[in-house]
Amino acid sequence: MAYLMGIDVATTACKALIVDEKGTVLAGVAHEYPLLTPYPGWAEQEPRDWLRAAALAVREALARAGLSGKNITAIGLTGQMHGSVFLDAKDEVIRPCILWCDQRTDEQCAWITNTVGRDLLTQETLNPVLTGFTAPKIMWLRQREPDNYSRLRKVLLPKDYLRFWLTGEYATEVSDASGTSLLNVPKRQWSKAVLQRLEIPESMLPACYESPEISGRVSKSAAAETGLAEGTPVAGGGGDQAAGAVGNGIVRTGLVSAVSGTSGVVFAQTDAPLLAPRLLLHSFCHAVPGKWHLMGVMLAAGGSFRWFRDTLGAQEVAVARESARDPYEVLCEEAAQAPPGCEGLIFLPYLIGERTPYPDPDARGVFFGLSLRHSKKHLVRAVLEGVAYGLKDSFDIMAEMGVPIQQVRASGGGARSSLWRQIQADVSGYAHSTINVDEGPAFGAALLAGVGAGVFASVPEACDACIRITSVTEPQPANVKLYRDFHAVYKALYQT
Repeated sequence: MAYLMGIDVATTACKALIVDEKGTVLAGVAHEYPLLTPYPGWAEQEPRDWLRAAALAVREALARAGLSGKNITAIGLTGQMHGSVFLDAKDEVIRPCILWCDQRTDEQCAWITNTVGRDLLTQETLNPVLTGFTAPKIMWLRQREPDNYSRLRKVLLPKDYLRFWLTGEYATEVSDASGTSLLNVPKRQWSKAVLQRLEIPESMLPACYESPEISGRVSKSAAAETGLAEGTPVAGGGGDQAAGAVGNGIVRTGLVSAVSGTSGVVFAQTDAPLLAPRLLLHSFCHAVPGKWHLMGVMLAAGGSFRWFRDTLGAQEVAVARESARDPYEVLCEEAAQAPPGCEGLIFLPYLIGERTPYPDPDARGVFFGLSLRHSKKHLVRAVLEGVAYGLKDSFDIMAEMGVPIQQVRASGGGARSSLWRQIQADVSGYAHSTINVDEGPAFGAALLAGVGAGVFASVPEACDACIRITSVTEPQPANVKLYRDFHAVYKALYQT
């Protein structure tokens, strides 16, 4: 029996997951770390916190599964995209990592677009330069912290810094590299044209692999820290969304995932690199070799619900604590008491800016239509509906492009709520299915490791062996019509 490990360097915690070759989850352990916000719009983390959490998670996962490091056939890596780990000539971290949700680089995005040229940039990367992406962070370091930039020798993405710690190799893979604004996405290799215009030496970047390819092996020092066996192969892995799509079985055209995690994502595989109208969707390399994907991204999906819980849900948190329940479950029960459409109350979930369809770091959240009629149950439901409206924006753009949407698979924390799944199905107009595993990107990373190690012949074969549909939530026609009218109001509010 082959045992596979996926390690996910997420925004809030590092997770180690162990599965067997049938996709059975044997153990999953996560250790959290802090998010640093030293100034408004900034978001950073200390990379050493990831390593500490990863070592603990791996050791505990092995113990819970009753396995030793020698039992692990291969490891796959995934994690938050776009973050910049800056290393000096001694491989020391120069400054805290600037994360995907950091908004400080608006000026650098404009500078890159002007310096490279919009047409060349679009031809090479298929995407606009956005504040969360990696290239503007490099430029920010050059322009705002020149002393730190003078020390810079290597730039790694978060999961790839973990790879360096595990294997000693500077490496990444195409799905994560697609979000740097430095990859030629159609050709799946670093863009020499963009690098030349920005005067970034290619030697500053890691080698770029396909996602299932073996990119290194666990070193002696990492084996001592983690309990893994020296020499264990480590696959390229994937950015969190591409790996999460593999873990959700989105490995054929026509399958689409709707993820309501901290961020919200609508993800569709494509057989060729596509340019989205007005560049409103990300067009990246998929973790499936020779395939690409379109992705619409909301910055605060589950993050909006978490904000509500932390800011206005103290009563529900207390009730949940007393009854040993999840606070989100209590909040959803309250939301279920409000009617669809919340009697005219609409929430805009732009709490930290937005990407799709509004690439605007200054967009902000709104409760619109409040009246004396509304109570907390309406507020909670409005948050759930607002996130669903935001996801529908991405579905509508894909439909406009003619992307086939034959089956939608729901995942992320929001998919665990039957109410929120129903709202998403009603708002989008598409049935939402769930599958037998909901372990997110770490599960997909483990499957990619299995392909790299030869346990599976291909990524689709791995998904076919491990994934099956467990439920389907059909849209309710009356609610579909109601939400269609409210979504039109929702879309008008940002413009207003």
